[in-house]
Amino acid sequence: MNELTPPPYVEKFEYHKVKQINLEGKRLYEAPDGTKTPSVTTILSKTKDMTHLNAWKKRVGEQEAQRITTEAAGVGTAMHNNLERFLIGEQRKPGNNLVHVQANKMADVIIESALTDVDEIWGIEQALYYPELYSGTTDLVGVYKGKPAIMDFKQTNKPKKKEWVEDYYLQMAAYAMAHNAVYGTNINEGHVFMCSRELQYQQFDLEPSEFEHWCNEWLKRVEDYYVNYHK
Repeated sequence: MNELTPPPYVEKFEYHKVKQINLEGKRLYEAPDGTKTPSVTTILSKTKDMTHLNAWKKRVGEQEAQRITTEAAGVGTAMHNNLERFLIGEQRKPGNNLVHVQANKMADVIIESALTDVDEIWGIEQALYYPELYSGTTDLVGVYKGKPAIMDFKQTNKPKKKEWVEDYYLQMAAYAMAHNAVYGTNINEGHVFMCSRELQYQQFDLEPSEFEHWCNEWLKRVEDYYVNYHK
C-alpha cells in the first residue's frame, strides 16, 4: 500500500472561491458575484421521495435509525479525510480508534480499486456553482482513465443496487454541469467509488450516453425545489 503514490495535481483552472454559509438553517453557497444559491444536497433532500426512508425508520425505530445514521456519517467522514490525505501526499494515520482503523481499510480499497486509474487531479473537495441556480462540493474533479470526470467517494453499511442510488447520478450530473458552465469544460461523465463496511468495492458510473438524461432529471429536481420549497 505504501508504494502507491497519488495522481499528479494539475492546476488546470483558477477555481473561484465559493463560500459556504448557513442562513436561517439552510446551507447555501455564496458565489464570487455575491449571489446565494442552495446546495445540491439541499435540493436533493428537499425534493426526495421519503417513502422508503420513513418506512425504514419506522421499522427499526427512530432512535436506532439515528444511531445508524450518525455512525455511518462518522465512518464516512473519517474515510473521506483519509482519502484526502492520500491525495495531497500526506501520511495516513489510522491510529487505534476503531472507526478510523475501519475507515483506513475502506480507503485502501478505494485507492487500490479506483484512484490508481485517476490520471490527473484538478480539484479536491472542490466547491462549484451553476450561476444563480445551485452550488455544491465534489470530492474530486480531474481525469479518470483518460477522460475528464467528476468523482465522489461513498461508504455504505451494505452493498447497494443501482436503482437505489439515483441521487448519485443526479449529483454527478449537477457538478459536471456547474463545472462546464463556469469553466468551459465538456465533462460528461462521473464515477462514484464506494466501499462497504465489509470492504466490498462498488462503482457507479455516469456514462456519456446517459449524461443528458441525468442532466434533465436533475433540472426537474431544481425546478421542483424552486417552485415548491424555495422562499
